[in-house]
Amino acid sequence: MWREMHPDERMEVEVDGHKVIAYSFGSGAETVFCLNGGPGLPCDYLREAHSCLVDKGYRVVAFDQLGTGASDRPTDPALWTIGRYVEESETVRKALGLGKVHMLGHSWGGWLAIDYALTYPENLRTLILEDTVADMPHLISELERLRAALGPETVAMMQKHEAQGTYDHPEYMAAVTILNYRHVCRLQEWPAPVRRSLDDWNMGPYTTMQGPNEFLYIGNLKDWNRIPDLPRMTVPTLITVGEHDELTPACALRMKLAIPNAELKVFTSASHMPFYENPGDYYPALLDFLARHRQA
Repeated sequence: MWREMHPDERMEVEVDGHKVIAYSFGSGAETVFCLNGGPGLPCDYLREAHSCLVDKGYRVVAFDQLGTGASDRPTDPALWTIGRYVEESETVRKALGLGKVHMLGHSWGGWLAIDYALTYPENLRTLILEDTVADMPHLISELERLRAALGPETVAMMQKHEAQGTYDHPEYMAAVTILNYRHVCRLQEWPAPVRRSLDDWNMGPYTTMQGPNEFLYIGNLKDWNRIPDLPRMTVPTLITVGEHDELTPACALRMKLAIPNAELKVFTSASHMPFYENPGDYYPALLDFLARHRQA
């Protein structure tokens, strides 16, 4: 189960002239390398949910992606591309001497992990794709389905504000808040690491790559689709998703059917953060997968 832990090491890595801060827990022979969601979020929420894997003998490494947390925060929007973040992740892996890793990508970190796996497959022991997608146009259609559950009048109101660009209007923000509590985290009180990440959100990368909120994709990733490439990914892959996830079980199934060596776990009573919402089911599933693919 998750708990707040102080990292054993806090390391600075230079990435194309910028400072990126990484955090390491434990000293196990095998590393779980975490790529958190966002874009634009510090890694706190994912780091704190997985540092406990040290109890099972793993080393856990996470880092604040450029533009977030303790890392540098340049403002050039040309930096906010998935390709540049793939190279940043590889730079961190090499700088820390991690070798082959169990790469765990959550949400946007899952999109990043997919592109990384297609670019550097030789560096992966396993791939863990959590609450993520490989086909943005399909996700956009799924989000329309989730929004429709608010009712036609609310959907029309949201569409009006989206057409006008008034994303900060109270009635629009209220609708997004309802969707967040249904499909992002269903806990009445969101855990402290989640709040810390959200309170320090850099909207520059987020709006450039995704859009103004979790339910409207108009950024530079809106047409991203890796489904045709997934059959090339032969590394053992675990796909996880919450039954109420904003990045829906249908999106997870689409990945599972395309990846040759994949298995899929759907967690009940959870949405986008099963590690906080349903830890009793999440951690055994993750640990079982990791144990079956440990180096002999």
